[in-house]
Amino acid sequence: MSTFDNPFDPNRNLRDGCACGQHRSAAEHEQATTALRCEPAESEDKRYEGVVASAVMRAMFPQDVARRAFLKSVGASTALAALSQFFPLKTATEIFAQGGAPEKKDLKVGFIPITCATPIIMAAPMGFYSKHGLNVEVVKTAGWAVIRDKTINKEYDAAHMLAPMPIAISLGLGANAIPFAVPAIENINGQGIVLAAKHKDKRDPKDWKGMKFAIPFDYSMHNYLLRYYLAEHGLDPDTDVQLRSVPPPEMVANLRADNIDGFLAPDNICQRAIYDGVGFMHLLSKEIWDGHPCCSFAASREFITTAPNSFAALTRAIVDATAYASKAENRKQIAEAIAPANYINAPVTVLEQVLTGTYADGLGGVKTDAKRVDFDPFPWQSFAVWMLTQMKRWGQIKGDVDYKGVAEQVYLATDTKKLMTDMGLSPPASSYKSFAVMGKNFDPAKPEDYIASFKIRKSS
Repeated sequence: MSTFDNPFDPNRNLRDGCACGQHRSAAEHEQATTALRCEPAESEDKRYEGVVASAVMRAMFPQDVARRAFLKSVGASTALAALSQFFPLKTATEIFAQGGAPEKKDLKVGFIPITCATPIIMAAPMGFYSKHGLNVEVVKTAGWAVIRDKTINKEYDAAHMLAPMPIAISLGLGANAIPFAVPAIENINGQGIVLAAKHKDKRDPKDWKGMKFAIPFDYSMHNYLLRYYLAEHGLDPDTDVQLRSVPPPEMVANLRADNIDGFLAPDNICQRAIYDGVGFMHLLSKEIWDGHPCCSFAASREFITTAPNSFAALTRAIVDATAYASKAENRKQIAEAIAPANYINAPVTVLEQVLTGTYADGLGGVKTDAKRVDFDPFPWQSFAVWMLTQMKRWGQIKGDVDYKGVAEQVYLATDTKKLMTDMGLSPPASSYKSFAVMGKNFDPAKPEDYIASFKIRKSS
């Protein structure tokens, strides 16, 4: 049963059964649900109102038979009017939406100016932070190492990070080990391999031997996906090509200056190279792994412990913004909101091409893919296990790895599931799922078997 089912519908069961009516039970429905559904109510206010009204109706009618009989006898409108006379639904809804009072209202959240940070950025100009009682300053930052250091040094309360970064920080890779956590994935898909315009005749990766590629950071999905793609085509990414860490805002300039031959980068960087006429889209990252995570929203365990209500309010704001961004009809409005210089500082045309999925490919064509970038906040712990396999495959971590333990320490699926349920959303029933990368299935229960199955890896 969905928390947002209309409690004044006599045909709905508030306790058992399936919300969509297609399954025999709520458990069966949840098993069939593999992705977050973000459209359970007409509006955010209606969604919260539904949660509160459902709770009140449950309390008034412990037996569903009695509730249904009452609603059939007086009608939903009369029932709602009668309930509103005796219970302050509007006030209760406002209190519920805000949660506990934030320990700290004035917060700083760092971000890199790319469309992956869309929910974090748009939550400021579009009022999602203020809706949850926070005064958040989103701070544009030059590169990922700077984001990491400023967050560790507590200049930022929370930050936009690459999805593997909180895992690396928690394990002490590239920095002192500090427990970090991910309550929400910022975006899925949203990357691409772009080659310099002069390489239009080199579409077979086997011809890329000796070329130089940029990635944004060592601990990034970009690094792991590019390595995966090259290795599947028989190239060793450590010996057959050069991989260089370049901050996303500097990638197009390096491509124009012929310092690199291409990059696997986040958007809007890919589309900006095409817009400037210096590169073309070889492929979208979703063609390697459709539905892969890219960036995350992260905070230190210390911040979460010392300011739990602030952290919860931040997470609610991010989840709210992500739900809004997931809807195609909102994408053009979002492109305008995040385009200004203090945010992404990019032409609205470029951002619209990324967010709507109708884009020039740099080869004279126009392509359409509505899922070029998408937004789904659930932090699947199987994502974290996959990232750990790639860290071990490429020698970033050695020896025995507690895949499940690390995944569940850093990716807060259980907490997020509860928060999303409280918000009236329908998180997946499980925190683990299998998926395929370039047609190869990944079973999160067998990470070592997965690593051993690759011919090209650092340890070989």
